[in-house]
This record gives sequence, C-alpha cells and structure tokens, in this order.
Amino acid sequence: MAARSFFLGLRRASNTKIKIRANSDSECFFRSRFLSSGSSQNECFDEETSNSDGKDDLKSRIFRISLPKRSATNVIQRWVSEGNQATVSELRHILKELRKSQRYKHALEISEWMVTHKEFVLSDSDYATRIDLMAKVFGIHSGERYFEGLPRSAKTSETYTALLHSYAGAKWTEKAEELFERVKQSNLSFNALMYNEMMTLYMSVGQVEKVALAVEELKRKNVVPDIFTYNLWISSCAATLNIDQVKKILDEMSCDSGGSDDWVKYVNLVNIYITASHLVNAESSTLVEAEKSITQRQWITYDFLIILYAGLGNKDKIDQIWKSLRMTKQKMTSRNYICILSSYLMLGHLKEVGEIIDQWKQSATSDFDISACNRLLGAFSDVGLTEKANEFHMLLLQKNCAPTNASG
Repeated sequence: MAARSFFLGLRRASNTKIKIRANSDSECFFRSRFLSSGSSQNECFDEETSNSDGKDDLKSRIFRISLPKRSATNVIQRWVSEGNQATVSELRHILKELRKSQRYKHALEISEWMVTHKEFVLSDSDYATRIDLMAKVFGIHSGERYFEGLPRSAKTSETYTALLHSYAGAKWTEKAEELFERVKQSNLSFNALMYNEMMTLYMSVGQVEKVALAVEELKRKNVVPDIFTYNLWISSCAATLNIDQVKKILDEMSCDSGGSDDWVKYVNLVNIYITASHLVNAESSTLVEAEKSITQRQWITYDFLIILYAGLGNKDKIDQIWKSLRMTKQKMTSRNYICILSSYLMLGHLKEVGEIIDQWKQSATSDFDISACNRLLGAFSDVGLTEKANEFHMLLLQKNCAPTNASG
C-alpha cells in the first residue's frame, strides 16, 4: 500500500510539471507574438544562454535563438545588462552572418538596435544594409520609404544601389530605370556595381539587347568594368549566339590593365566552354530550347554564372547553381555537363568531376557525349592546361569512357 501511494504521488507530481510547462510555453508564445521586441528583459526560455557548445558570446547567443519570432534585440539587451559590451564592429559581423543564413528578421533587429543607440555612428553600408533588410522583411515599399526618408547626406551610391538591387530582384524595370536616371543626374560617383544591377535586370526580363547599351554607356562615363560586368555582357551575347562578339570581349578582357589571375582563369574557361560546347553563331543554329520553360538564353546565362564563379574560385556557388539546375524539369544538354565539368576540372576538384561523369552517364535525358569530352580535352590543351587535360583523360579511362586522340 505504501509503495502504491508513493507511485501515485510521483505521477501527480509529474502531471503537475507537465501542466506548468504547457502554461509556460503558452505564455512564451503570447509574449513573443504580442509584445514588442524590446519590452521583455527575461526570455521564456534560456535558449540563448545555454552553453552546450562551450561558447558564451553575443554571436553564439543570437544564433541559438532558432525561432524567427524570438527577439535578437532582447538577447542584446540581456547581454549588455550582464555588464558586457556590444561593439559596432561585432554587431556588423553578426548581422552579416545572419544575412548569409537568410535570417533577415533577426538581422534587421540588430540593425534597429544600432540605429536607436546614438553612440553608434552609422556608415553608408549600414544604411544600405538596412534598406535591403527592410525590403526583404516588410516588402520593397518599406525599403523604398526608408530610403526616401534618409537625410540627403545618407543618399549615397551605396544606398541607391541597395534600393536598385531590390527593384532588380523584383523585376520592377520601370522603377529601376527611374532610380538609375536619378543617380546619373546627381553628382554622385559610382562604380560598375550599379550598371551590373541594371544588366542583371535586363537579362532576367529578357531585354538582352539593353545589356550592350548599358556597357556602352558605362564606357562613355569612364566607369571601369569588373568581372561581373564582363560575365553579364558575354552572357547576353552568348544568349543570342553572337559568338564573334564574345571572342572580341574576351580579347578586351585579356588586354585589360586591371586583369587578374581570376580574369585569366575566366577567359580560359569561356574559351574552353565555347570550343567544347560547339557554340556557333546564330545564323547557323536555331534556339532549340526557346519554347520550353527555361529558354536557351537562361541556360547559357546559368552556364556563364558557373564559369564566373569558377573564375572566382567559389566552389560553394558552383555547387548551389548546379544543384538548382538539376532540380528543374528542364532537359540537360551536353553543353551543361561540359560547363560544370570544365569548371570543376579548372578548380582541381577531381572527385566532383568523376561524380558529374557518372550523373551524365546515368542521365535519362542526355546521352553521354564522348565527342564533347574529346573537344574538352583538346580545349584544355589548346590554352596550355595540359596537366588538367591529362587528369581528365585519366578520369575518363577510369570511368570506362575511352576518349579518342581527336579533339574535334
């Protein structure tokens, strides 16, 4: 009997704890939903102060708040109330990492903290970041209103570019062009980034012919093009299969005094891509994919994006783009496989090269093309990358895809 009473007592205590926990969860939801971000000093959960990874700094605490409704502002307030400092450089770093993780609401809360604490002197980049975050969290009109409300001194090339980026992302061509005209009529100096935004917009809405006009204007105004400018320009020419113009652009890049090793790598890759993919001029080829959901223009643009990031050595971006392409329902072509193969090979990622060969061989929509691989071998040799060509040759042999000696 005593034992029975003991276990009944334990059960009642357990049920009481469960009810208390449920009430606590409900209260936390209410507070996170209806209270302002700065109104509560004590959080319902001590999630941000848990120390499972051994770290207890401001960044770790903020990144431990997993729910978007939780407030980063409260975490900062609690951190400061414990006698710690929150420096502007640290907050900028945390904000940057949150944006990379697409945690825009928490990033915007950090930006709000910086704005409301007058001891922080905000830079042009801080204002530009805030415009971008407001557009992402509350919509473009919110970012637009914030920009228009800025003092004249804060309306700089950086803040203009941030708003232009939002317009371009939403494909608001008219708005973007109006804003671009405002910038050009001002006395602000700006670099290629703003032109790149407009060129990206024109590519995304299919107004490819306007890309070349933007490049002409950029040159008239003595704005120095960067590798992204050239990539967009080349993509627009390749989209209409104007390969002669592509080759002229590559020659210009090769002679550019500001060229770097990245540019040399990029130029080589474009030449390899054109040769191995058998891209020819529009007069002798039709846009065979134009009627499909992803057009020839878009596919070539994706190809050149891969080549661009290969030139910059950014494997993560290449992985992301290739994964996105494979998730579409569009039929892969040998050109797409040649593009990704040449990019991974240029960066020395032989494991990925082998995986792409396997994917190509197993593809239900694109037959493995040994002649394209032969052209790829020849193209690498032609630009002096014989070691890369030999590595690719050995991989093909290992995959039972014996290449011939002919490169065409």
